[in-house]
Amino acid sequence: MSDAARERLVAALREHALVVGEVTLTSGRKAQYYVDAKRAIMRPDGFRALGQLVAAEAEAVRATAVGGLTMGADPVACAALAAGVDVKAFFVRKERKSHGLQRWIEGPELEPRERCLVVEDVVTTGGSTVAAIERLREEGLQVAGVACVLDRLAGGADAIRAAADGAPFTAFSTIDDVYPERPDRQRP
Repeated sequence: MSDAARERLVAALREHALVVGEVTLTSGRKAQYYVDAKRAIMRPDGFRALGQLVAAEAEAVRATAVGGLTMGADPVACAALAAGVDVKAFFVRKERKSHGLQRWIEGPELEPRERCLVVEDVVTTGGSTVAAIERLREEGLQVAGVACVLDRLAGGADAIRAAADGAPFTAFSTIDDVYPERPDRQRP
């Protein structure tokens, strides 16, 4: 993982994505801060830094496709393409389309057992990422690795590791990097 790209990503997340104040997370839990990663990674600096990181991770796990559950995975997968890595980008739908091709996975056709890097923007409980992993396996695809922009360090990484069945999990940043002075931080 490029230290310079990681530092640029963390700086972009701190400046643009961190929102301090009570919010309800996807999991239904309340939090005193929120990281809206898309506010940072959909700007030129954050997008370029993320592209370098996800491209390097895709190459490291020998992935031929990058994607995950829509919307969290969408900009991450596109960043890999923009960085020039030779992969296909895909998006896993939350619900199957009732018209057209009625696909669960959108994007270029993926071959059976294709090596996929599952990506997500922010991981809290890991539920969205686990759902993407399960859908990919149901569709006959292989999970080569899992990566996220930011891990909130709330147990999601453990759930993802269990679902990934030995595939590596990489967080490009954690909440400790972006908001080290937060009131709920566990001190060693």
